Amino acid sequence: MSEEKPLSENEHIKARSRHLRGTIEEGLQNSVTGALSPDDTQLTKFHGFYQQDDRDIRDERRHQKLEPLHSFMLRARLPGGIITAEQWKAIDEISRNLTGGGIRLTTRQTFQYHGILKRNIKELIQNINKVMIDSIAACGDVNRNVLCNTNPVESELHETIYHDAVAVSKHLLPKTGAYHEIWLDREKIANYEEEVEPVYGDTYLPRKFKIAIAVPPHNDVDVNGNDLSFVAIVKDGKLLGYDVLAGGGMGSTHGEADTYPQIAKNFGFIEQKDIRSIAEAFVTTQRDFGDRSNRKHARLKYTIDDLGVEEFKKHVEERSGVTFKKARPFEFTMHSDRFGWVENADGTWNLTMFIEHGRIKDYDDGPQMLQGLLKIADLHKGNFRITATQNLIVAQVAKSKKAKIEKLAIEHGLYRKGISVLRQNSMACVALPTCALAMAEAERYLPDLITKLEGIVDKHGLSEQPIVVRMTGCPNGCARPFLAEIAFVGKAPGKYNLYLGGDGKGTRLVKLYKENIGEEEILETLEPLIEQYANERKKGEGFGDFCVRTEVVPPIYDGRDFHKNPEGFLSSGI
Repeated sequence: MSEEKPLSENEHIKARSRHLRGTIEEGLQNSVTGALSPDDTQLTKFHGFYQQDDRDIRDERRHQKLEPLHSFMLRARLPGGIITAEQWKAIDEISRNLTGGGIRLTTRQTFQYHGILKRNIKELIQNINKVMIDSIAACGDVNRNVLCNTNPVESELHETIYHDAVAVSKHLLPKTGAYHEIWLDREKIANYEEEVEPVYGDTYLPRKFKIAIAVPPHNDVDVNGNDLSFVAIVKDGKLLGYDVLAGGGMGSTHGEADTYPQIAKNFGFIEQKDIRSIAEAFVTTQRDFGDRSNRKHARLKYTIDDLGVEEFKKHVEERSGVTFKKARPFEFTMHSDRFGWVENADGTWNLTMFIEHGRIKDYDDGPQMLQGLLKIADLHKGNFRITATQNLIVAQVAKSKKAKIEKLAIEHGLYRKGISVLRQNSMACVALPTCALAMAEAERYLPDLITKLEGIVDKHGLSEQPIVVRMTGCPNGCARPFLAEIAFVGKAPGKYNLYLGGDGKGTRLVKLYKENIGEEEILETLEPLIEQYANERKKGEGFGDFCVRTEVVPPIYDGRDFHKNPEGFLSSGI
């Protein structure tokens, strides 16, 4: 497919990069600028970091005839989101010494640092490596951090699925020595042309690739927000294998109807032993058939939609040597976390703490979150688990330590009782001031908007009703807004597209309801709908389901219908 059209510039950059080396080392030595070259900023994504600048002061610096205040965001590769107490202490120290301060938990079940100066990148990578953490393939046109359910009901299954997530991640890592040569001072190979990338080839994938493992009834990893997902099929507490879902994804572009979020298709059932072979076959099929001329059309969802499920499945089966069996039934009931204390099968306990939009820091005249986690790490002999919804679990806590850990968490603002279910079910991307793609605020604004929405739901007796609310600064969908019940997607400063109609468990897309509106119109639009929901909902009916049943918006189960306006819905604001 891609050979019929000119390749995108990113493909040329990858092709001449000498397996992701580029001129990164030379750029690090250039002290005249805080930036790297444009080509190298594409390559450093494969090494786990993005170049950014502070957009809040960009104009001020331009008037002063200064270049933008460049810094870097580095994301760790942490399959399954597990980190030991000792590792946490190390990443905390790194955040204080080598970054702009604080740690951010991400929707990819890992952590990232912001505000890293160019001169500190190498030391930072070397320091996380000392505690067995790396950042290779955390970004870029490769398979990224592999997600897995962090707190399943069948808690004895966690170790099994976690090891599968780690195995898939390791199997699909790039084999280039560039990361170790540049950052860890390993000996350089003599001939780059002899180096082989057996899975990715010389130009890697057309776009990023995301994998997750879910354990029903919790869809906390949002299977439909991933290119490839494995859904655990469990009987009597035993893992039978996985249903394989592929072609999900979030990103779209405002005003371009040929871009859309998508729901994954079920390719069928496989045995657990085949998970790595199937994952590799999906990746290589996407490598060979994905669109390399148009990056907006390069994700797996478009390749599957263009080829068709059966044609794509044929290639996967041929490459893997595995034949899909008939899909097994499963059901999701929610895609948020279970907060508070949950007991494990072995008698230990997990404490899930709500971390608003994943931001952990010591606030001036406010919660000392980092300090609190250091104290917990000193006391705790288990591990921490980062969730795919930006929260943090203190996992495998002995019963004798529950009270002490809860006290520390409360004292340091990590565990706050009385947080509304509306706020607990909210999520936002970073957006401004550091994301170059952001058109509007998200992380800095959503907490205030949630406060106003809390007033509305409380007024109408819905304070105990979970409603999934997500906000992103642009339509790339990093906080997976298109799977929420209420979604706000940035269109311009202070302006958002309002989407409604997700099902509260991540298996149906939202639909555009109002376009390019500010806070006043957002509240004026939502209050009558929330009031109607309070008065007319059926028992157990979620807000998104109510919006579909009462024809506020149509149900969207296929992204190719995302931009369509069915007859009868035009008057609703679409």
